[in-house]
Amino acid sequence: MPDANKLTLGKLYKYFIIALTGKDTDFTSGSIRKAIFMLSIPMVLEMLMESIFALVDIAYVSRVSVNAVATIGLTESVITLIYALAIGLSMAATAIVARRVGEKNLQGARESAVQVIILGITVAIITGIFGAIYSKEILGLMGGSSELIEEGHGYTQLMIGGNITILLLFLINAIFRGAGDASVAMWILVLSNGLNIILDPIFIFGWGPIPEYGVMGAAIATNIGRGTAVLFQLIILFFGWSKIKIGISDIVIRFKVMTNIIKVSAGGIAQFLIGTSSWIFLMRIMSEFGSEVLAGYTIAIRVIMFSLMPSWGMSNAAATLVGQNLGANKPDRAEESVWKTGKYNAIFMFSISLIYLFFAENIILSFNSTPQVVEYGTLCLQIIAAGYVFYAYGMVLTQAFNGAGDTNTPTKINLLIFWVLQLPFAYIMAMTFKFGAIGVFLAISIAEVLLTLVSYILFKKGKWKEIKV
Repeated sequence: MPDANKLTLGKLYKYFIIALTGKDTDFTSGSIRKAIFMLSIPMVLEMLMESIFALVDIAYVSRVSVNAVATIGLTESVITLIYALAIGLSMAATAIVARRVGEKNLQGARESAVQVIILGITVAIITGIFGAIYSKEILGLMGGSSELIEEGHGYTQLMIGGNITILLLFLINAIFRGAGDASVAMWILVLSNGLNIILDPIFIFGWGPIPEYGVMGAAIATNIGRGTAVLFQLIILFFGWSKIKIGISDIVIRFKVMTNIIKVSAGGIAQFLIGTSSWIFLMRIMSEFGSEVLAGYTIAIRVIMFSLMPSWGMSNAAATLVGQNLGANKPDRAEESVWKTGKYNAIFMFSISLIYLFFAENIILSFNSTPQVVEYGTLCLQIIAAGYVFYAYGMVLTQAFNGAGDTNTPTKINLLIFWVLQLPFAYIMAMTFKFGAIGVFLAISIAEVLLTLVSYILFKKGKWKEIKV
């Protein structure tokens, strides 16, 4: 007898089309492989669109100047703090909405969605004002030269000042993912990044009546693309084209619900603040070796994100499956979903690592031909890609904890790995033992491997199954 759960090519194609169209699916019963596939396809494509945007952005800006590329690297290392807030809140949104949907409590899911959006808007206003006023000081603090600050502060000002588009795009898509409407989140990013790809060259190099803005043009294009996508997200929420439909009567502050979101997101925010602040310090160390080395590192990280984003999308599928299955009181099914997702993610990441190991120099050359940029970009890509199989499981396990609402465990792991181990090791290797930038690359790779091993040990203990949200 053939395996009834076997995913044949015919079934894969059928499920692929259903996944893209967003047909209502129950992820708390039936084949786990099918559930992973149905959730992963739109989530991977969503993250792939985000990584394509990053590559296109850096490809255009690379034609402006080395300082322009370095500006993006320094600015994004600071914006990662905003990403930390957005991702922390989005983890709470996904976990709580998924749990409410698993419980068949759509009213509770709607109430949680509204409170998340209110929190996001509040955070965006505060950080946006600060970034708009102190853009030059931020670049200076990060080690940017006076020439870099003069050329790039407009980019920093617009990106941080307009961060409300980043926050809301993250948070509302997290709501869609938690509800199982991954295809909606995917199509939103198709719109956002499609607009950015079209507008990038227009605003960077000028076209017709639009002047040449240089690196600042990339920020203008990004804000227009993301802002348009956020408007469509709100339209979808209010007109009910997903499981979550918000009415005017829902737009009230519910302190009990908001407190629960803050409680769950606090661990997530701390988790990513630890991780992203470590990237800021790493970038600060890298700035000691000059703009060419910094540019090579920035390009390599963008390329790495091209593969990590789809992998992160598959990890998000695990978070939704864990949240919904715990809500349906099926912890064993939740755990099985994690191990299967990790296996598929590892296969994907291993394939990508081979490409990066053998073709790293050609990949970096396609962005910039400056010898030192190519040399260090290539080394960065090869050293970090060597640990890709470990990263695959690490990302899935981290998102499994978060999907269960157990954001504290990954926070403690991040604190140990990134602050206690990675940063001191990177500094000692780069500065004390004179390994330079290679010391930083080694620190990144070793830290991610250790994070995976620690996560595996704690996940096996199973305490995440007892978390209530």
